[in-house]
Amino acid sequence: MRVQLLQKTLFSGQSIITGEPRAGLCLRGLVLCCGVLVLCSPSFGAVRSTQKKSSHKSVSSSTARSRNRLHYSKWDPMFPGSHELLVEQNAELDRQQLPRMGNEYQLMQSELANDLVPVAETEELKVAENLSDSRRYCRPWTRDFLQDLSHAFYEAFHAPLQVNSLVRTADQQQILRRHNRFAAPAAGDTASTHLAGVSVDLSRRGLSNTQYQWIRAYLQPLQQKGLVNPIEERQPVLHVVVFEKYSEKYATPKSNSEASEATEAEVAGFVGSQP
Repeated sequence: MRVQLLQKTLFSGQSIITGEPRAGLCLRGLVLCCGVLVLCSPSFGAVRSTQKKSSHKSVSSSTARSRNRLHYSKWDPMFPGSHELLVEQNAELDRQQLPRMGNEYQLMQSELANDLVPVAETEELKVAENLSDSRRYCRPWTRDFLQDLSHAFYEAFHAPLQVNSLVRTADQQQILRRHNRFAAPAAGDTASTHLAGVSVDLSRRGLSNTQYQWIRAYLQPLQQKGLVNPIEERQPVLHVVVFEKYSEKYATPKSNSEASEATEAEVAGFVGSQP
């Protein structure tokens, strides 16, 4: 009976309960569907908003990685460092028979013997505040280089250069390597040249592009003559190794009598230039 009544109702267009026409049922169904859509729309918007935020984060992180890759891809130093270069530098120091500072006692002995000389602050050259007094030492020719460079730089820009690091001990270098992945070893054929007191780290912070290009141009001919060996690191410092031959520019010139004595070629040239 119930099945027959349901069939009759469905095909006659009458409501089971009220006997309303089927159009009323359709209208109610439509209203019900609209209500469901309205109730669901906030969560639908929330899902879309979440997806957009997630997508934004993904794009941002991807952009940051791209910028980092671009930054490193642009790294094009004029004076690049390498394993082979460190080996060559240490071999040259061995030929010069320059000892490395193993500990504080050896450092103190070298300073008292004037094998290492102090680097004083001037109007043209500043020293980093965190560099202790016992570390403000280097070889005499390295100090000569610093004085020459800082004087020329000050003449050009009326601004001082800053030294961040000079001599180090092997003990200090080992501690430094724990915190600085760019630091050279404390021993071996690639040991840090700071241990011999021949190297200096110049700060690049605060330098304009014009100033830094000037320093590059200043170092290039010295490098070509084998007097210095600069290395541009990814850190904001310029590492420069100064060889003992740099001191040859301060060699005593000929005596006045020898210097004033003309050679035969000079005499011939002078005579030949007469009208």
